[in-house]
Amino acid sequence: MSYPVSMTSEATPEDLLQLDRQVCFALAVASRSVIGVYRPILEPLGLTHPQYLVMLALWEQSPLRFRDLADSLRLDPATLSPLVKRLESLDLIARQPVADDERTFALVPTAAGQALRERALDVPPAVIARLGLPLDRLEALRDELTAIIAAVDSGS
Repeated sequence: MSYPVSMTSEATPEDLLQLDRQVCFALAVASRSVIGVYRPILEPLGLTHPQYLVMLALWEQSPLRFRDLADSLRLDPATLSPLVKRLESLDLIARQPVADDERTFALVPTAAGQALRERALDVPPAVIARLGLPLDRLEALRDELTAIIAAVDSGS
């Protein structure tokens, strides 16, 4: 990303509106590009990128209440619901009743979902290889993005 004019009083309002100076633009393009890298890697697993994120969350911690899963993925329930239904139809996750609340359910990977985890272990190295950046740079980028998320969260 080039910054032809510093963000000081020297910058004119027009300079501040250059597309290549916008954090939102860089994040949007990077997000679409990286998710595009995942697509062919996840295809043999039968997962889309959003479904992969659901499975990652459940492999890390389960059972997980639907609301807690939505919160951890930063998805609204209306967006998460079709993902969960699709993963259920693929027999990768199942609903479990929650003992203390009959209106709530938790989600767990099925045996097939757990078996898929073994195959998914190849995904991160394949993505890293495809991106062609050293692991330390990718980890630093992740940390910076996490700091941006925290900054946005603390401001809202």
